[in-house]
Amino acid sequence: MIYKRSSALFTEAQKVIPGGVNSPVRAFKAVGGDPIFVKEAKGAYLYDVDGNRLIDYINSWGPMILGHAHPPVVEAVVEKAKKGTSFGMPTEIETEIAELAVAMVPNIDKIRFVNSGTEACMSAVRLARGFTKRDKIIKFAGCYHGHSDSFLIQAGSGAITFGSPNSPGVTAGTAKDTLLAQYNNLENVKEIITSNPDEIACIIIEPIAGNMGCIPPVEGFLEGLRELCDQHGILLVFDEVMTGFRLARGGAQELTGVNADIVTFGKVIGGGLPVGAFAARKEIMDYLAPVGPVYQAGTLSGNPLAMAAGLAMLTELNEHPEIFESINKKTAYLHKGIAEVLEKYDVTHTINRRGSMISVHFAKDAVVDFESAANGNNDTFKKFFHGMLEQGIYIAPSAFETWFITEALSYEDLDATIAAVDKVAVTL
Repeated sequence: MIYKRSSALFTEAQKVIPGGVNSPVRAFKAVGGDPIFVKEAKGAYLYDVDGNRLIDYINSWGPMILGHAHPPVVEAVVEKAKKGTSFGMPTEIETEIAELAVAMVPNIDKIRFVNSGTEACMSAVRLARGFTKRDKIIKFAGCYHGHSDSFLIQAGSGAITFGSPNSPGVTAGTAKDTLLAQYNNLENVKEIITSNPDEIACIIIEPIAGNMGCIPPVEGFLEGLRELCDQHGILLVFDEVMTGFRLARGGAQELTGVNADIVTFGKVIGGGLPVGAFAARKEIMDYLAPVGPVYQAGTLSGNPLAMAAGLAMLTELNEHPEIFESINKKTAYLHKGIAEVLEKYDVTHTINRRGSMISVHFAKDAVVDFESAANGNNDTFKKFFHGMLEQGIYIAPSAFETWFITEALSYEDLDATIAAVDKVAVTL
């Protein structure tokens, strides 16, 4: 395929936008080469500025669960835009989508809408600290909760040391209140809690990780976290920015049977527009201003266009729960096909899947946390990424990102993808 126009646009973009992109992963730094500039998208396909059609497996990093430019979502946005794009005042549709979300998700009474997943997670942690009157939080290596200072922390010299900033601009003072744990390692979490008695406000986690590739929790891990939180007065926060309304109507809580104290949302809940949200039981949410002491605000929160898109999306998912079964079957079909091809060519790999999230790790051992994900062969992934791109398949330009399956993908698309893997695998 030819990407002459994309390369030219990237050159121009770098003159006025840092790195030429407005989010780092788009720059292809992890895989090399120039990013693809998209002109439009429809259903399961992207159409770039050079006229190439690509089968899309990132789907705007998850929200296009029903495909790009899904007609009910587009129509809802267009009709709402005709009546005004922003008011900074309450609107009826905010209550409508809130009622629907609360009805779909277990263990929540109230929800507040914000503008991004980062904002949702940041606000959830502030609320947890205010509610518990504690300062420290536990997060897990490899889990990404947005670019708020508290979350940009990497490991220190030992499992129970304070974290250290892994981005300039994050202060050591902020880092000292973020404790880093190992995903899927309950004993490690116990050690951290024991070393910081009565100091931890919350544990925040991706219940099914998607930011180190897809990594599901091992049996008993989430249940163990729930028990530890109950024992020590810690709030359990599920970051469901990726999993919420994607893996089930009620997200990971419904799927795993484990209840969180606070849940954050994004992606699907906005139908592709910039939306985030956080939700909890009444006694926790009522700690928020204007009824409680914890301040959180946003001029564009509950934006009518975003609410219209989200309501159209959630309504369809709520009324047609068979969609979840359908995309899960498609994901399983893709998993089986890719595995058979890679095994045929003796390519070292392991595939992780949960629901409609899947990732191919070029690692020989099971991938259960960030360390085992990082042991994958990144050079092999780079070859795989560019080989698939040449075959018209667009996957995430990073070995540490999950693929997102959409209902718009046909089995012909899946077969074409498996055939593309067959052509690429022989070169790996």
